[in-house]
Amino acid sequence: MSIALVSSQMCYSQVDSLSTQNRLNQYGKLVERKSLNAENRNGILVFESKDQEYRFWFDARVQIDGQVFSRNTYNDIGDGASIRRARFAVKANVTKNWYGELDLDFANGSLDLNDAYIAYDFLNGFSARAGNFKERFSMSQTASSRYLNFMERATVVTAFAPSRHIGVETAYNGKYFTTSAGIFFQEVGNAETRAFVEENSKTYGRDEGISATGKFVYQPFGDNPDKGIHIGYALSYRNPKTSEDPATYNSIRYNTRTVSSINRKKYLDTDAITDYSHQILQNIELAGFYKGLGVQGEYIFNTTYRKNGKENLNFSGFYIQTTYMVFGGKQFYNKSEGEFSEPYKGKKWGDVEAAFRYDYINLNDKDVYGGSASVYTPGINFYTAKNVKFQLNYSIVNHDRYANGKGKLFVGNDAAGNPTKDPAQVVDAKGKAGEDYNILGLRCEIDF
Repeated sequence: MSIALVSSQMCYSQVDSLSTQNRLNQYGKLVERKSLNAENRNGILVFESKDQEYRFWFDARVQIDGQVFSRNTYNDIGDGASIRRARFAVKANVTKNWYGELDLDFANGSLDLNDAYIAYDFLNGFSARAGNFKERFSMSQTASSRYLNFMERATVVTAFAPSRHIGVETAYNGKYFTTSAGIFFQEVGNAETRAFVEENSKTYGRDEGISATGKFVYQPFGDNPDKGIHIGYALSYRNPKTSEDPATYNSIRYNTRTVSSINRKKYLDTDAITDYSHQILQNIELAGFYKGLGVQGEYIFNTTYRKNGKENLNFSGFYIQTTYMVFGGKQFYNKSEGEFSEPYKGKKWGDVEAAFRYDYINLNDKDVYGGSASVYTPGINFYTAKNVKFQLNYSIVNHDRYANGKGKLFVGNDAAGNPTKDPAQVVDAKGKAGEDYNILGLRCEIDF
């Protein structure tokens, strides 16, 4: 009887405990409780409290790419397919002011940390954040990859525009402008990058290096949903970082792949530029939209300062693109971020967007020959009704004779008619040398 009584009391106690309003966390501490509403918001699962103080949601993305290349090339290029991005993020407003984000990428079996930061919104136009996130320098670079009009960003953006770094930043969004300023340190990178940082610190006692980036954007039409103009200027000072190989510290290298993640060759490559002091990046942005029509362009100028009496180097490039929603959709410009986002579709089944971009980069100056390239890319984007997107791109790529991937790639024929990697030995006429090819690419994407 006593055992039965104790058992009955224990059961009653558990039921009574579950029926109370008190709850304990995994550490035994009494916590506040709030019920959450679950909603499907354009295909994204969102949990939100009734008072809208707390909001939590998942943000996942999968992009599957395939590309084929023309065959009349000096260097063989293999066709292929890849998981370009496999992203999983959790995001939350823990109050109306405090926001946090953690974003991981699992593409092709490797794990990378993307965004990891905390932010505070003063609810009066001012905001601040700290952690690992994209520097506000280039509107193409800061735009989410899910909303890119082309499969890859322009070469000048991938070569020069800073992406994610650990740092702190403040921003203000006014009625007709937005501005930001931040101090940044290392990129998180991969295991090799972190090993370089630790070796530079342990063995040589080197500072990690600091970058300062500021941006101002004038938006004369404010938040008008049908038309807008974007005029931006960004400036970034950047000194040597310990994320570089200790053996090449105080040097800088600029390189990029040419509008492809499948062709792994980096034709454009300055190799290590020694006696590096610091660099100044400048960016001029012009963009606008009217209903379904969008136009966007950037000019990025890089000045690399060298020590020991060596001349400064000047590199630059630009792109210009235009897009148009064919079936009545409208472009969407995110005013607070100063970038284009997902367009509105014109039909119940979705919409089609026609796009064209020309981009150019020049990594040749003084005694450095990293090559130059121009790329023409027409494209078609098909948006389904909800969260599925298909992109078809055809790129015409033209490299100059100096785009030989640090001397590893053929760029023309010598006097004997044999392929050569040495630009000085190329006998092809001006404009005929260099690796040229075409790319046909397809992307399938889903966001959820």
